[in-house]
Amino acid sequence: MQMAERSNMGGVEVDTSTRLAFQRTRVAYERTMLSWVRTATSLITFGFSVYKFFQIEAPSGRAAGRLVGPREFAMILVGIGLVSLVLATFEHHQNIRTLASEYGGRARSMAVVAAALVSLLGILALIAMIFRR
Repeated sequence: MQMAERSNMGGVEVDTSTRLAFQRTRVAYERTMLSWVRTATSLITFGFSVYKFFQIEAPSGRAAGRLVGPREFAMILVGIGLVSLVLATFEHHQNIRTLASEYGGRARSMAVVAAALVSLLGILALIAMIFRR
């Protein structure tokens, strides 16, 4: 049985079930974004850990005859983490914009704030790896 209650979402009159469906979809987008933030955080921290481990174990740098050493591998991991975060943020923004255009309204996304903070962490880690041989 559908409730007769109506709500105004960004100038569009919708019933309760539509409003709740909109909220579920928005929250699903937030969860997906937070999953990407977790994945990027894992890649960035694992990359930096690999870098520091091999910096302590073999301070001389790259071993002879290797195309990609531990330092380069670590930088690739951090780079993949940063790129995945940027792509996920772009996709999240597109999804939220599409949802807002259909139903109106605009909610702040704390997942994007978390993504920005993790991006800052990743950029600082990458800078530390580049400038500290």
